[in-house]
Amino acid sequence: MLMTMCSCKGQSDGDQGSAVSRTSHGKIVGGGCDGCELMYVDMPQNISSVDTSTAWQSEGQRILISGKVLKMDGKTPVSDVIVYYWHTDTDGYYSGGSGKAASHGRIRGWVQSDEQGNYAIYTVRPAGYPNTDMPAHIHLSIKEPNIPDEYYTDELVFDDDRLLTGAKRKRLSNRGGSGVLRPLLGEGMQVAEHNIILGLNIPNYPVVKDRKVESGRQVGEDNPSFTPFHAWGPDRGSKTCPVCKYGRYHGIVFFVGNNPDWEQVKQWLVFLESESVKREKYLKAYFVYGNEKDYNKAHRDTELAQLGMELGISNLALTFVPSFTDTVSEVHLNRINPNVENTFIIYRNRNIIGKFINLKPSAENLNSISHMLDKTKNEYFDLPEPPHD
Repeated sequence: MLMTMCSCKGQSDGDQGSAVSRTSHGKIVGGGCDGCELMYVDMPQNISSVDTSTAWQSEGQRILISGKVLKMDGKTPVSDVIVYYWHTDTDGYYSGGSGKAASHGRIRGWVQSDEQGNYAIYTVRPAGYPNTDMPAHIHLSIKEPNIPDEYYTDELVFDDDRLLTGAKRKRLSNRGGSGVLRPLLGEGMQVAEHNIILGLNIPNYPVVKDRKVESGRQVGEDNPSFTPFHAWGPDRGSKTCPVCKYGRYHGIVFFVGNNPDWEQVKQWLVFLESESVKREKYLKAYFVYGNEKDYNKAHRDTELAQLGMELGISNLALTFVPSFTDTVSEVHLNRINPNVENTFIIYRNRNIIGKFINLKPSAENLNSISHMLDKTKNEYFDLPEPPHD
């Protein structure tokens, strides 16, 4: 158990590891990482974009974790980034380690992103620490070629782990993007995708995102659960969480706040309805109205129902909340700015893959969203989920 505790030491903001270097401004990128320096122990001189861990031939649930390393825009691939991973065995221990990195156990390895930003790790699913309520996890630390400090990202955890409670999900910091893996059933193994967003939610990162106009969570983060009132569409009359019930494939959440331009809203709704019909089960789209001015629940419900009838909508959900700061519905977790014209959040398997603010319904923008949905389908898109509670 001592090994277990040592291996997790330093995985929180503010820890100051002694073996990290400082930037030219005297600040450590990532805020410090006690233990991440062990990534350099026994590091191979030549690192591939694909690695198979020492546990691959052992008993246990095999899993492939693959994805891309991307810039903070969530779109541009980055090559030559070293990703170091380590995790427990199937009994929950960092076993079999030796030398200076003994506390990380024997199941450890490295990948380096290729020219398209791709990486892949073949390993087995770890177990959680014995006699604790900590979810099973895989540690990651990152070394970028042009940044002197290594830094850690969110640990990779598993969506189907019973120990990953709702409360624990809300405490995840999304360092480098969401660490929640959603395994699918591949041939002889589970498959999980994980994109690493360099610098996202990393303290002292030298590239600062332009935040002149901001609304919504960032690309790479998880789309949070919330429960708006459904005034029109498949779940009319309920308070249904969009991503909980329909989060498996693609989803679009179209937020409009205090200053709606109804002619443009209608153009967007017609487009989203047509995309929903065309893509059937592979896309669920939602309009979330959060105008807090003169809010009246019954009036808002009637207003959106009339809009749904006027436009002939049957697949798109027309929903509303009292305001975007409402904590009862938990819509506040989306961090929507009520004063922007609109916010579009596009997700796949609950992970945000695109965000647009103040987007006009031009032909170019409509095509851009359709293209994003087409482009982000891959060979894993239609794999089945493993059975779980």
